[in-house]
Amino acid sequence: MQASLHKLLTSVDTPTVCNAIEVAQGKRGFNDFTRGTMLINEPTGVVVGYASTAKIAAISPPTEPPEIVRARRMAYYKQMSEAPQPAICVIEDEDYPNAIGAFWGEVNTTIHKGFGVAGTLTNGVMRDLGDMAPDYPVVAGSVGPSHGFVHVTELDTPVQIFGLTINPGDLVHADRHGAVVIPPEIIPDLESAIYKMQETERLVLDPAREPGFDFAAFEAAWEAFEKART
Repeated sequence: MQASLHKLLTSVDTPTVCNAIEVAQGKRGFNDFTRGTMLINEPTGVVVGYASTAKIAAISPPTEPPEIVRARRMAYYKQMSEAPQPAICVIEDEDYPNAIGAFWGEVNTTIHKGFGVAGTLTNGVMRDLGDMAPDYPVVAGSVGPSHGFVHVTELDTPVQIFGLTINPGDLVHADRHGAVVIPPEIIPDLESAIYKMQETERLVLDPAREPGFDFAAFEAAWEAFEKART
């Protein structure tokens, strides 16, 4: 990913990226995005990166020997510390929709930010809302007070987050609206597609913000908008 594209992606929201993907593909029907309402610890936070994935569980204690549980957790942290950057940590909580284990709080956000990870996407739980690492967005399924019996169950595996399948290495964009996986084949065209979409939308938005905007002005603007989209 070019530096200019990364900078642009961190400056726009996820709906913009969804729209731009359709512009790049030349059609509607793009489907690789989350469903439902997600929460974020930083309202204006945006996360862009290549997915480093894992699964956790927390309702019941692990049944494996403690040394195996610890070794897997250490392998998890090693994976995150070595993830290709820009990286986003993507964690599926296998207890969802009854997740109770807040893996994401002051400690883990600080550790992952220290590793250089850009942020986290999870269907699980976050806590310590006033003490999370600054400028480390967490897009999560819920907020809760306890970590339960949280433990890592799988590493570097496909995960499901609010109806979206994310594979290791997928390029993900996430914010308060949810998340989207950017198709690899359109990455070379995505920067120009975002700019084209923004310019096209301004054909309607700019007139609508002018004093005296009425239906006649709208009709003219919409005609120009439709022509630019073809």
